[in-house]
Amino acid sequence: MIDAISKTSNLPGLQMTPAASSAPDKTSGAGGFEATLKNIAANSVDTVYKSEMTAIAGIKGQASVQQVVEQVMAAERTLQSTIAVRDKVVAAYQEISRMAI
Repeated sequence: MIDAISKTSNLPGLQMTPAASSAPDKTSGAGGFEATLKNIAANSVDTVYKSEMTAIAGIKGQASVQQVVEQVMAAERTLQSTIAVRDKVVAAYQEISRMAI
């Protein structure tokens, strides 16, 4: 799967630019929660972006159907994971807001 993703970046006419840097954030510590969430969000955006670029390349005939399907499935998994994390964060916030002071 990783090889398939790497191959899509070498397609002619397909330029992929990452949405955000995956380097750790210097302000929140080397492995802080905030840096981890930023990295996950950046990776999610990159995955969806690569999926879109591969789909466009597929329409142009520059990518195989298998590459397009793999990228779309990766984007779907990423979206489902992002929604699950969002739901957990909202549930945690609601739980904290219900705590007695």
